[in-house]
Amino acid sequence: MYKKWNLYEPVPKLGTFAESIGRDKTLAALLWHRGIRTREEADVFLHPEKQPYVDPFLMRDMDKAASRIEKALRDGEKITVYGDYDVDGMTATSLLVRALRRWGASADFYIPDRMTEGYGLNRKALEELAGKTDLLITVDCGIASVDDVAAVTKKEKGDGGLDIIITDHHLPGKTLPPALAVLNPHRADCPYPFKDLCGVGVAFKLCQAVGKKLHPKAELFHEDLELVALGTVADLVPLRGENRRIVKEGMARMESSSLAGVAALIEVAGLTNKKINAGHLGFLLAPRLNAAGRIESARTGVALLTSTDREKAAKLAEELDMLNSERREIEHAICEQAEKELEPLDMAEEKAIVIAGRGWNPGVIGIAASRLVDKFYKPTIVLSIGEDGSCRGSCRSIEGLNMYEALTACQDHLTQFGGHAMAAGLSLREKDIPAFREAFAAYAGAHLTEEDYEPKVSVEFEMMPEELTLDLVEELSLLEPYGMGNPKPYLGCRNVRGREAAAIGRDHNHLRFKLGTQENPVTGLMWNHAELLPSVNSEALDIVYAPAVNEWNGQKSLQCMVESLSPASSERIFPERELLRDVYRFLFACQKQQGKIPFDTMTLADGFSRAFHHISAYTMGAALRIFQELGILRENISESSYYLPPAHGKMELEASPTFRRHKVI
Repeated sequence: MYKKWNLYEPVPKLGTFAESIGRDKTLAALLWHRGIRTREEADVFLHPEKQPYVDPFLMRDMDKAASRIEKALRDGEKITVYGDYDVDGMTATSLLVRALRRWGASADFYIPDRMTEGYGLNRKALEELAGKTDLLITVDCGIASVDDVAAVTKKEKGDGGLDIIITDHHLPGKTLPPALAVLNPHRADCPYPFKDLCGVGVAFKLCQAVGKKLHPKAELFHEDLELVALGTVADLVPLRGENRRIVKEGMARMESSSLAGVAALIEVAGLTNKKINAGHLGFLLAPRLNAAGRIESARTGVALLTSTDREKAAKLAEELDMLNSERREIEHAICEQAEKELEPLDMAEEKAIVIAGRGWNPGVIGIAASRLVDKFYKPTIVLSIGEDGSCRGSCRSIEGLNMYEALTACQDHLTQFGGHAMAAGLSLREKDIPAFREAFAAYAGAHLTEEDYEPKVSVEFEMMPEELTLDLVEELSLLEPYGMGNPKPYLGCRNVRGREAAAIGRDHNHLRFKLGTQENPVTGLMWNHAELLPSVNSEALDIVYAPAVNEWNGQKSLQCMVESLSPASSERIFPERELLRDVYRFLFACQKQQGKIPFDTMTLADGFSRAFHHISAYTMGAALRIFQELGILRENISESSYYLPPAHGKMELEASPTFRRHKVI
């Protein structure tokens, strides 16, 4: 899918700025793009490990919470940690349980079932726990559970209610839960200066406060930072400020972690003896933990992360690995079914996607929605229809459409919804799906422009691959960890030629090729796009890439990790009437000679180029799409080929939506 470049504006007086912060111009430009304007800001950003942690007692109610936990430890009270079933919730639960047990507490945990209980506190669970525990501490949840907290903390007829400490990072409502303490940096009355902590980040600050209460002269608590880093990256909070120190130090510890569960997770993900980066956390470790909450129970994830037995941890990690494989299979099946149902539609004309399937796993539909957005770049809602006709849905948006506002506009068709601009959840009745689909598509059509439907990629600046050096790329590594609020820097190069392209990987689904000059060659790698191999070897390209260093057997070499690869402007030629006539004649000749037409755009482009003149896969693809829309080219699914049915009358190009759109442009 062609992605439009969003190029950053040139940095004003770049040389002067680079000199003022004592950095190379390239790194200085990247820092400027991230809002850095002074040498002090640059030093804080590039060396977060040197910055002190924020005083945990600046958080509202922290002293109350730490004092209550100190009393529970002193009196031998039973403590229960109530968590959530995502990675943030699992790591927060594990961090706090491990800390409490380290301090001698009798501590256990409770995580609700995604399928039967849903997110957050629920009354039945709280009432059952009230009879078994003396103090309940929530992590990554509870800020919205005003009535449920009130019900179990209420004191009547001399009976003491359950003491509850809320720790959360989600936005609070107008009324806070009537808990003993409510720790949330987003509270309107909370002076804590860094607001972007995730759930495990808030739990970490609580651990720091309790540790200081117990041992006033000891160093501030910094145990189990691996867990805090993992949850922080997985929850997609901005990797700025205090989060940068947490993640950078946590990742460094992971390479030789003393935590049995983390070490086992790293091993099963194939990362042993590798330098761990934020990408590993977000795309290899977190999905394995998430699989537990999506397919079975998140308790397995917490059992792994709290385990002190290496052998037991290894077995649990293998179980999570198998669950993750099962999750991928379920996700693939849902996407395959969804795409099959979408086949009859002209996706270029569709304003949004609302797709439903009976019995689709509710824990996986969010990932499926993301995959469909990646493929079609439309606001997407995937619904799972239950046996009773109730539907649960996951929503993913594109830039330009606020999903929460869209659902608010369509709420007459929904029973419940919630979320934010880019992702949300909802529920409705099966009978209301058609009306909701129509309303949602109408809203998207009214609020999105044609330009909004163009996928985009942010490009810091243009640089040819042969201009890269090992010193420069290693200097850029100071920007890590990358993530929300600090995206991986992508550079662009236009009208370049690749060579020696090859499909690699176990399934031959990845692409490797050479860029740069013969004197300064650079390897290009692109995951999951081996189908672009012929284009790389034959066409001029526009490439967006992240520079990287590959180390093998002690030798270092430069790499370009390709994010976007598309035909150069010289190749993006739309086929007009005369060229379409030539392409049709070529297809007719193919069918006459071979009995069928190859079902491969690049093969057809190459054949046409040899028979007539050069055209790109982009141009051939546009011609094939126009012919299919006109009904003069059809697919033979059983033989994976095209065929031309007998011609009837003159070819009216304006009947093709693709051709009409081009004429309007």
